[in-house]
Amino acid sequence: MRYTAIFFSLIFVLMASCYEPQRACKDYKEGEFSFTTAINGKEATTLFTRYNTIEIDYFNGKTDTSSIRWINECEYVVKKMNPTSRNEEKAIHMKILSTTDSSYTFEYGIVGSTNKSIGTAIKLN
Repeated sequence: MRYTAIFFSLIFVLMASCYEPQRACKDYKEGEFSFTTAINGKEATTLFTRYNTIEIDYFNGKTDTSSIRWINECEYVVKKMNPTSRNEEKAIHMKILSTTDSSYTFEYGIVGSTNKSIGTAIKLN
């Protein structure tokens, strides 16, 4: 009886350690998306359209365009094409961690920084 319990526990641990989240990153290289986050304690939503190597952002009534350089299937670097401040000149590294049929969860941070944040983008079309 004891060996049976150990055997099933071992099988469970092995199966759980083999689990990898779904990452159908190519499904999110293009499309229309929304991303909501808290800025100064208030919820703010950005809408953006990605065309593989170009991204157009719509936030607070303003439109901005960024270039995208794909590092691999699930990672890319975003850089504003017309920055208006020193802060906007900094490129952002994005890494898709997992996907669903209608969204993806990603990690992002300024290139070269160890500070990272997590977000979820929802595909609108």
